[in-house]
Amino acid sequence: MDNTEFKKLIQFAMDKEEEAAAFYRDCSERASHKEMKETFIRMAGEEEGHKSKIERFNRENIETGALKKIPNLKISDYLLDMTFRPNMNYAELLVLAMKREEKAHTMYTDLAGQVDDPSVSKLFQTLAQEELKHKLRLETEYDDEVQKEN
Repeated sequence: MDNTEFKKLIQFAMDKEEEAAAFYRDCSERASHKEMKETFIRMAGEEEGHKSKIERFNRENIETGALKKIPNLKISDYLLDMTFRPNMNYAELLVLAMKREEKAHTMYTDLAGQVDDPSVSKLFQTLAQEELKHKLRLETEYDDEVQKEN
């Protein structure tokens, strides 16, 4: 992978993380539930942390440790996509966030498989893992708070 292609991929990933952070900040401002406001603020901060990780990425100094296996409850796999509305209820906000994290995980997994540079692939695998952690947290909350009501 040449340096120009590398820089484009890195910029693409940083743009996606900034977009995700902006989305969660916007959701926080519009959400009517206090707990979701706090969740979205926390997730915006984590997405900003991902962007910082990408900015600091150095091909020569990529972590060589094994990736951890993150459970995938697959709850979002069986739910429909949604568009944000200011009056969404708690369950709908959780579904919206889960679907976004699911797509981010898929994007980074796909990118990891498409690059020929092992260090860049490892970066994308690590980011995919981070997005799966977010998805797990949201799916667990959905399972604990929404499914038990039904």
